[in-house]
Order: sequence, then C-alpha cells, then structure tokens
Amino acid sequence: MSRLLQALLVSLSMVLSAAAAASQQETQAPQVQVTPKVLAKGLHYPWSMAELPEGGWLVTERPGNLVYLNPQGQRMHIPLDLPDLYATAQAGLFEVLLTPDFEQSRELVLSYSCGTEQANNTCVVKAKLSPPNAAGYALSALQNIFTALPKKEGAAHFGARMTWLGDGSLLVALGDGFVYREQAQNLQNHLGKIVRILRDGKVPEDNPFTHTQAPEVYSYGHRNVQGLVFDAERNKVWQHEHGPKGGDEINDIVKGGNYGWPMTTFGKDYTGALVSPYNDLPGVKAPLYQWTPSLAPAGLALYQGDLLVSHLAGKRLQRLRLVDGKWHLIAEYLVAQQQRLRAVMVAKDGRVLVLTDSNEGELWSLDLDIQQ
Repeated sequence: MSRLLQALLVSLSMVLSAAAAASQQETQAPQVQVTPKVLAKGLHYPWSMAELPEGGWLVTERPGNLVYLNPQGQRMHIPLDLPDLYATAQAGLFEVLLTPDFEQSRELVLSYSCGTEQANNTCVVKAKLSPPNAAGYALSALQNIFTALPKKEGAAHFGARMTWLGDGSLLVALGDGFVYREQAQNLQNHLGKIVRILRDGKVPEDNPFTHTQAPEVYSYGHRNVQGLVFDAERNKVWQHEHGPKGGDEINDIVKGGNYGWPMTTFGKDYTGALVSPYNDLPGVKAPLYQWTPSLAPAGLALYQGDLLVSHLAGKRLQRLRLVDGKWHLIAEYLVAQQQRLRAVMVAKDGRVLVLTDSNEGELWSLDLDIQQ
C-alpha cells in the first residue's frame, strides 16, 4: 500500500472517528438523580392530566375513565358518557385539556378514539365540569366538536394530543392510522395531520387548506404525534412524533407545513426495510431533533424555556435546550426507576408531574431545581 493511500485512510479514519464522537456526544447527557414523590397509585393506564385551579388533578385513563385526584392523591370517579368510545390496544380515552378561561367557563375538551374496530378515528368533545362540592364532580353539556375522517380499521396511531394557541384556537394532533401512512400526504383527509379548530368546532377562516375536503388541516406529513405544546414566549408550536424503527422527531410546527412522512424519515420499517431513502427533501420541514434508536416520546412540557420529554420505550425523562435554532439534550432523569413514562406537565408551583404507563400507574412529583 502506498504511503499516500495510507495517509488518506488514516485521515478518513480520523474524520469518521471525530464524526462518531460528535454524534455520540450529541446523544449523551448527564443523568441527574432525582427521587420522585408518589402522589397517587393504582391508575389504570393513565394518559394525561390537567391541574385544577381549586387544587388536585383531572387524569384520563385509557380504558375510558376520567378521575379526580385530590392533593392527597385520593381518587374520585367522574361519570363520563361516551357511547362511541372505542377502547382497545392503543385506542381509548386520551387527552384532557382545560380551556384558557376555565376558571370562568368551567369548560374542558377531551380527545378519544371513537367508532368500532372496523371504522374508527379520533374525536374531540367539549364539556363543562361542575364546581367542586361534597358530592364530587360532574360533567354536563357534552358536545362533539371534531371527528377525524375517514373512519379506518385498526387500533393504532391516533395522535390525540392537543394545545391552545394564543388566539384561542385549538390544535389537535392526529396519527396516520399505521397502515394508512401514505394518506399523511393527502390533504383531502385528516390522517397524519395536525388540525386547527375553534372552540365550537368551526374552521378558522385563515386555515391554510380551507379549499379542500379537510379544511381543518393545519400541517401534514405526520406519523403519530404524541407531544404538542404552544410556547407563548417564543410564539412557537413544538411537537414530537413517533418514527418507525428510529426517527422519532421534534418539530417546529408552522401553518401549512409539510413534515415529510412517509416521504422523508430517519427511521426504517419494523422489517428493516427502508420506508424512504430520503431524510430530507425540498419543501419538507426538517426535524429540529431526532432520536435513533427510538425512545418512543409520549409527553411534552415547557420548563424554564426548555422542553421536557417523557419516554415509553426509553423509560426516562429528558430535558432539551434550544441553541441556535436546534434542540440539544442537556439532562436525563428517572433512568434508575425503569418505568414507562406516558405524560409530563409542569404544575403552577413549579413541580414537574409525571404519569407512569401501566395497569398500576402512578402520578409522580419531581423537583428539578437545578442549574444547567
């Protein structure tokens, strides 16, 4: 072998080693030891939570239960009449979200899978929660405000995370139905989309695709959105979604944006085959962060300007910071607990609350009072 060739190979090896080291450094962060305080036990596959102004939390359980947990962790069932609820596998009751004026209106919204095994999708209803009293809470004025179309088969990829924008409109994240992934690029339906509606279910006049059969669509090209939050300080919508085998993403959601699925992805099919040879294409919004291998992010919250992401398969809570327009991993928590984490939120008093994902799920409280 010539000296020139040897020198080139050594140089190439150094470049590849440096790139690998940089990649490894980017995906590693300090594991910060925190001891969670258990606020409640015995939750049946809890999915989301909302803090009530009078104290305590509303928690959804995927099989179809809405419960109230008082500050001492005692559980109270709230009757919920959803005759079209479809609950099995990934399907069931999902997000509970208070309206921005909840203290005056007592209104909230709930997302859930509706229909049957052969014909189902994601629905959103609005309801009023009674003021607190000795007899417990009750819901009234239940009204459907959105049904994703078309109805499809199967019990996977419903999305269902929601957030309010600063103008009072509601974003609802939807999945691609798993086997219908090509429909994420079809603007004539809701599969693989984020939709924007008004509080009464009407379509905002300034939505980007009001000329289509799915005028609620706000962005498209999504796989299965599991985290959605409005960042009022930056006037941004941050989102994360599941990739297939690898390629979980964090995105900056903009009106009318195409996020690529399934034309672009960092992941592969579960068989190992390529879903697409492209990580990026012209006209596609590239992710600001991606996880490969997948950690299955399942919750998203803003904390002191950072993002907190809870993970199912990854069994940890991660903290990411925005630097030069990209999200960077800066800390990991709850790794030692080895629990699937379904949701994360920040309470009004600054505590971080986490829901574990199991038949005997728990609500945890964390103090992340650290300086990074």
